[in-house]
Formats: sequence, C-alpha cells, structure tokens
Amino acid sequence: MHPHPTKILARVALDVPIAPWFDYEVPPDLAENLKPFDCLLVPWGQGRKVGLFLEYISESDLEPEKLKPILSRFDQVPGFPKSWQELVRFAARYYQRSLGDIALPTLPKTLRLPPSPKEKKSAFERVQARIERGVERAANAAGQLQSSSTSPKDLASQTRCAPRVLTPAQQKALAALCANPQGQYQAFLLFGVTGSGKTELYLRWIEHLLTQNSSAQVLLLVPEISLTPRLLSLICSHFPSEKIAVLHSELADLERAASWMMAARGESRIVIGTRLSVFTPLPGLSGIVVDEEHDPSFKQPDAAFYSARDLALVLASVAKVPIVLGSATPSLESWQAAKSGRYTLLELSERATGAALPNIILVKPEAKEAASLGFSKTSAEAIDQCLSRGQQALVYLNRRGYAPVLYCMHCGWLSQCNACSAYRVLHKLKSGYKLICHHCSQEQKVPRQCPGCGASHLEPLGQGTQGLEQTLKTRFPSARLRRVDRDVAKRKGAVEEILQEVHAGEADLLVGTQMLAKGHDFQNLNLVVVLDCDGALYSGDFRARERLFASLMQVSGRAGRVKPSPNTPRGTVLIETRFAEDPLFKALIAQDYVSFASQELSERQQVAFPPYQYQALLRVRALGMPQALAWLAAAKHVAQPLIGSSRGQNSGIDTLDITIHDPVPMPLAKLAHFSRAQLLVESRSRKALQAFLREWLEMIRSHTPAAKRDLSWQLEVDPLEI
Repeated sequence: MHPHPTKILARVALDVPIAPWFDYEVPPDLAENLKPFDCLLVPWGQGRKVGLFLEYISESDLEPEKLKPILSRFDQVPGFPKSWQELVRFAARYYQRSLGDIALPTLPKTLRLPPSPKEKKSAFERVQARIERGVERAANAAGQLQSSSTSPKDLASQTRCAPRVLTPAQQKALAALCANPQGQYQAFLLFGVTGSGKTELYLRWIEHLLTQNSSAQVLLLVPEISLTPRLLSLICSHFPSEKIAVLHSELADLERAASWMMAARGESRIVIGTRLSVFTPLPGLSGIVVDEEHDPSFKQPDAAFYSARDLALVLASVAKVPIVLGSATPSLESWQAAKSGRYTLLELSERATGAALPNIILVKPEAKEAASLGFSKTSAEAIDQCLSRGQQALVYLNRRGYAPVLYCMHCGWLSQCNACSAYRVLHKLKSGYKLICHHCSQEQKVPRQCPGCGASHLEPLGQGTQGLEQTLKTRFPSARLRRVDRDVAKRKGAVEEILQEVHAGEADLLVGTQMLAKGHDFQNLNLVVVLDCDGALYSGDFRARERLFASLMQVSGRAGRVKPSPNTPRGTVLIETRFAEDPLFKALIAQDYVSFASQELSERQQVAFPPYQYQALLRVRALGMPQALAWLAAAKHVAQPLIGSSRGQNSGIDTLDITIHDPVPMPLAKLAHFSRAQLLVESRSRKALQAFLREWLEMIRSHTPAAKRDLSWQLEVDPLEI
C-alpha cells in the first residue's frame, strides 16, 4: 500500500468485473464533499465511466503518479435513500458480487452512459424534457377523457373502475393489512384462488398507504411485461390523479430513464415494474406488492442471478415497511415461511364474483386422434360447444414454434443443433420454414434432403404453438384465432394489442404458452384445454412438479371467472394426460394447493431439498468437457483445506454442515459450441454457506487459472434450476 499524505483519495465502484473497486484522486472542489453512492464521472483508459463513490481512503495500492482525478459529480441524479444503499450492499454480499456489479446495472442506460462533449443537451436535460412531455400528454389525455361523450356507466364498464363491494374474506384481509403500524416491517402472504380479487385488494391497500402519508410511494412488482398494460389501466382508473412510473425492459432508454427519475425524486407515488424495478430508489417507500410471487421470472437468469422477490423482502425489512406476496399457488419457500409464522397468511378461498372454480377434467388422448388433430376428439367437441355459445376458449401448449424437431422417417435423423446439445425447432416465418435453436439462436434453412441418408421425406415431429395454430384454423375456420407466445411478443405492442382484442370480444379462440397462464382476467373465457404437459411429471429437476402444478392451476384459473347463468355454464378445463393416476392431478382436480404443498414439502424435508437446504451452484464454460470438469475438480480441491480447518472455523463456517458434490455436466451440456459443467454446494445453514462461499471464492481466484475466452465461470446462489 502507498500512503498519499498530500492527496485525498476515494474508492469508486465501477461496473467492471476485474476488481470490486478502483481508487481515484479527489479534486479540491469535491474534497470532503462526497457522500456514499454519489454518482461520479471518472477517467477509464482512453474514455470515461460512470461510477459510485464508496468511501475516502488514506492509502492505495497504486503509485501516486498512476492515480487519476475524478472528473465530476452528477448532481442531477437524486441521492439514493438509505434503504436502497442497504439493499445494494446486502445483494452484493449475499450473491457474492461487487457493489459495482449490483448497483450500476440498475441505473437506466441513459443515465449511466458518460456524456459526450459533442452532445448539445446532457442526458439529464433530455430526460427532463421527456418527463415534461409525458406530464403534458397525461394532462391532455385527462382533458380529453373529461370532455368525452362516453357516459360514466360505459366508462366504468370499460375500465372496470366502478367501486366493488368486497367479500367478507377480502374485508378481513384488507383490515389485517391496514392494521399494520406505519414504520414497521411485516411480510404478508396473500393466498387467494384465481379470481378471488387479489388485485382489488392491492388497489385498496395502496389507496390506504397513499392516504396515510402525502409523500408515500408503493412499489408493485410483476413477473411479466405482458401483465403490465392491464394492471396499469386498472391503477390509472383507480388513481386518476397520481403519476404512475412504469419500468421494464421493453421501454425505450429515454422513457425508462424518465420514469426512473420521477420515481427517484418521489414524484411518482406508484411504481409498477418487472424484476429490475426492485432496485429503484424510492425516498418515500411505504409498501411493496409482489404479484404472482411464485413466478420463476422474478429470478435474474444471468450476471448476479438475484431473486427480485427475495430482495423485495430484504428491501421491506431495511425500509421498515410492509410487503404483500400474492399468489394462487405460492412458492413452497413462501408457503413454508407462512406456515412457520415468519409471514402472516391471508386467505381468499372463493372467487370475488361468486363464480365457482372451474371443473377440471382429465382426458386421455387416443393415439389416432393425436396424430390427426394434435388433440383429442373430446377437446375438439368442447371447443365447438364453447364457441357456439359465443364464448371464448384457450388452448394451452407451453412449447413455441411449429414443431419441436424435424425427423427423417427413413433413417431417424433429427434436427440436432451443431452448436448445442439440443434440437433445432421448426419455425414458420414469413420467408418460409426455418430451423432455429432456442438456446443459441442459430438458424438454418430446412434441408431439401435428409443430411443423414439423402432421403427426401422429412416430417415435423410433435407440435408447437405455430403448428397448433394452423391445425386449429383448419378445424375451426370461422373462429377468430389469436396466438400469444415469445415469437409474437418480439413485435413491440403485439401482445398488448391481442389482449385488448380478447377483452373487447374481438377474438374467439386463443392458443399460447405460459404467457397466457397467469394474471389475465378474461371475462368471457369459459374453456381451457391443456395439451402435452406430461413431460414435467418425471423431470430430473426436483422443482418440476411444483412448477407444473402452479402452471396448471394458473391457466385453469382463466376459465369461468364470471358467475354462471343459464347461458354461461361453469368454466371447464380439459387436461390431456396419459398419467391420470398421478397424485398431482388428484390435488389439481380438487383445486387443493394445500395438500399438494404439504406432500411436496414433506418429501423435500426427507431428502433435504430447499427450503430445508440452501444451495449454491458453481458453473464453468470451456471449449471441451474434460477441461470444464477438470477446472471444477480443481476448485473443489481448493476447498478441502478450508473444510475442517481453523481458518474455516474462524470464519464462522460450520465445517460439518457444508457438502460439496462432484462436478457433473449441466443438463444442457453444450451451448454455442462451449461445454458446460456444474458443481453443487449445499448446507442446512444459510449463514454457514455464505461464510464458506466468501472464503472459497477468494481461494478460487488465488489458486485457479484466471477466466479467459476459452474458460469462464460464475457462481449462482439459490439456483432455481440444477
């Protein structure tokens, strides 16, 4: 270390993986004037970067002549509240990342890019102009709405904002939420069947929080972008005078930065967003809602691998505010927390409209029917009857594309991806058919002849949503059919447009993936048909059954949400399966989440799976599998002296409670030409696991070859897929 008695030094976090922080000289105009997490502009190589001030230091590893001065401070960025700072520090510690890795990617891109000297307006000026235009548009829209010739009755019908009479169960749950003292953390699990009015309860509770405090802000997290428009419509109609901030990845950079700035300044009192929104700095945070809390989309799939749901709980705790986790099928972790008393359980066991839960029927598809139609004759007749009554039907198949694989009937060739251990999926595009890998995105034209034997007879094997759509169009030619999946969602606004058509009664038949399974309130949808769900029953992933039950319960909940009448029978769900005797379906038919969860938790406790065990997964990517496995073996060997050593005990590691498994190939062992392997670490103590990981990662960085182009590694804490 080099002391610098004549200079004031600062430690700055940057979004750079090579080090957790970097040291800079503080210029005189900023001396003793910086606060933790101030945004700074610093030199980096030949360019500049945006960083965050961490602390003043008295000495540095760098020699005096190598220290560069901080260029400036971004005073336009609002200060980060203490709760945000504590959340970022926790996330960095828990997920074993640097502060820069966690904090800086959460800032809107427009605000974290260094300004160019050639720009006539700074990023902040452009953001402010966007905010002013947005406020002006909102005022104009409000004026047009007030001068509209639409009658109040019709307007209430369109927006569904007419005050609803709460059911006794809703009233009881709302009373419990509103009784929570201000300035006190409390976690509530709102367990409500589909259609039980969870959203209405959110709105009433948010209204209570905003009324209690004029500067209060509420954060509402949703798992999918597709759920945002309808929820935004409901919130705008319920809170017409409030500025609403919306944050998700489909927004243009400037638009997202404007929403973020309004939230960070406290100007937007309601913030709606997907997982990254948990890091939005909210100076007046008074409550948090996590809708569909069970959804795996709340887990960041790369980089820091954080769980937005789990971090929302941390944020509520450090900010001392209540949080509501809502779901018809809670995650087993949340359910276990509620049953143990860590969360307060609120239940809504009946639909708010008085409609009965749908009747779930299992259908065993006959081979001949499946081959000719792609679904059973029973399902086809049910769709016919539903459409003839003027009602809507949904056919659910959680597999996009035209067909999962292309097959040679002569030699058995399959459309294997040459870069991944997966098949290329047959897709129908405007330009014709193509084979596309859903993992590496490589495309190829459909071969005219079999690459294996030269035969000319290649056939699609199985069906995806595109193929099913074509089959349904042929079978129900007069139905107005709409498809919703990730391929459709690539066109901006496409899903929102289709959902509006469904709500307006301009679509009769829906086909889609899990994007349609949750959160949507289709008032005229009376039938759901589920196809090809058996694969998840016998998956090697111990969470597969939980996910299957949740998805089937959620998609079933789209049916029959209106109270039955002579012309509107009870909603029906047909699930095509060859394993009707499986206990999962018994619980599903009875709509009995409680018994399913109890059985699953009992089995997990016996074999020490989460939530009774804590896990971390070390993954490596290399040019060959032997290289990947050898690197993991070396990493495991590095840990052996730590286990059982005095160093481990002094670090707070319970050496008897750490299990390091052998390295194995990942389920998708090859991706984009790279081989992938993993090593699982487990402990019954979260504290012990965290202490071990900190020590182990230091040793890995010190004693194993550095990451480079042909080999890279990453650690995931609390993995959802193993």
